[in-house]
Amino acid sequence: MAQTITEKILAFHAGLKAVEAGQLIEAKVDVALANDVTAPIAIDEFEKLGVKTVFDNERVILIPDHFTPNKDIKSAEQAKLVREFAQKHDLKNYFEIGRVGIEHVLLPEQGLVLPGDLIVGADSHTCTYGALGAFATGVGSTDLAVAMATGRVWFKVPETIKVVYHGKPQAWVEGKDLILYTIGQLKVDGALYQAIEMTGEAIDELPMYGRMSMANMAIEAGAKNGIIAPDEITLDYVRPRAQRDYTLFASDPDAAYCRTIEIDVAAIRPQVAYPPSPDKSRSVDQAAADNIAIDQVVIGSCTNGRIEDFRLAASLLKGRKAAPFMRLLIIPGTPDVYRQMIKEGLTEIFLDADALISPPTCGPCLGGHMGVLAAGERAVATTNRNFVGRMGHPESEVYLSNPAVAAASAIMGRIATPEEI
Repeated sequence: MAQTITEKILAFHAGLKAVEAGQLIEAKVDVALANDVTAPIAIDEFEKLGVKTVFDNERVILIPDHFTPNKDIKSAEQAKLVREFAQKHDLKNYFEIGRVGIEHVLLPEQGLVLPGDLIVGADSHTCTYGALGAFATGVGSTDLAVAMATGRVWFKVPETIKVVYHGKPQAWVEGKDLILYTIGQLKVDGALYQAIEMTGEAIDELPMYGRMSMANMAIEAGAKNGIIAPDEITLDYVRPRAQRDYTLFASDPDAAYCRTIEIDVAAIRPQVAYPPSPDKSRSVDQAAADNIAIDQVVIGSCTNGRIEDFRLAASLLKGRKAAPFMRLLIIPGTPDVYRQMIKEGLTEIFLDADALISPPTCGPCLGGHMGVLAAGERAVATTNRNFVGRMGHPESEVYLSNPAVAAASAIMGRIATPEEI
């Protein structure tokens, strides 16, 4: 029976020879993940189960990254609860302030998520790890509690949409642009509870950081997971980091898909997603023509918080300043990314551009802290969501872009194309 990569991973973890779309299965998980916002609920439910300890103290991972450094008493209490649970169960992969990074940047960097894994996380952007050839999906905190206790979760096997990216991208076009364009085609519910398998020659040439941006935002089309089959680019990234064995899976040539979409990458310009939804993507040229003045730029997040993202932004900001009355926030995804920024002189470039460099945190992406918007303010952000009130006041606006467009916009004080700099 021909299988997609998603079906093969689910079958393997369910102990079955094959599965088919719509089938209900119970599967073993390799990683169960939560953060300081979602873990407290999961911990409460875990305690109600009456179990003595977690299923595996190396595979339950807690990352306090959303409201940290603690922004107020409530967030401090949540972080304290998570910390105490990690101590009680001797969790080997709890990351305290100073070691913590944005979870979906940190875990791949640390080799804690690997090809062929089945990963569940109480965070919707857990699907990021599909870039490694893993099945990774977000679950509710109650489902996560069961996963922490038993190491198992039930799933309905999703149908798979195959998206084939042909051609070579134009200058300044990143993985972020490919996924924004794709979401614009699918719309926010166009892949509801389906897998999005990304393939084609453009994906074959795409670096890991771009693949992670794409898998990260599969959820913005309603997908259960986004996934890219592992290849030599994947293995070059994984081999020096992996802390355990892993298995490579790939779709059979005659696997069945519910839909196939062909995209000519050469025709795509850098994208800007207008509020109030990631599927409102338009060409940066149109956005520049609309002359949209902005108050803030955020470069970072689990979508674009890797060293390559900051190199791209710095290539435009070097020797230039952020526009007057314009706030530029730089948020490295992990301490290692921060260190590399310092080593390469990127922090100096950003400071000279009048940017604020934050410690690793999700912070402003979810309107948490370190860059909340006031009424009437507009931001360009390399984050993944721009719903009403996402970054602060419900009368503020967020426009999503890649780091190059964000940097150009910071310099001009309005949404701008990189070519203008």
